[in-house]
Amino acid sequence: MALAHAIGVDQGFISKVINKKQDVSYYLIRKLCFQLKYSPEWLILGTGEKKINKPESAKLITEIQMMRTELDILHARMRTFEMELKELHQGNPGSEQKAG
Repeated sequence: MALAHAIGVDQGFISKVINKKQDVSYYLIRKLCFQLKYSPEWLILGTGEKKINKPESAKLITEIQMMRTELDILHARMRTFEMELKELHQGNPGSEQKAG
């Protein structure tokens, strides 16, 4: 309840995120960065400094947006990779039957 209050969101929203019923959104990341001074890099990637020392709003927003874009690109690449694997897997059973 303290986290929800500190960042100005509903406790139910936090519970859904923790229970993986709600994706971590740009909105939540932005709230955590601005209210609690967490680094967007640490929140999204788990790297870098956990806390930011000096809040620079414009720079922080740009950094969050860039990291969100990188995350979206990685998700798209993973989906493409999964589709390619599925296609390869679907093509292999016939090849195995011919070889066997």
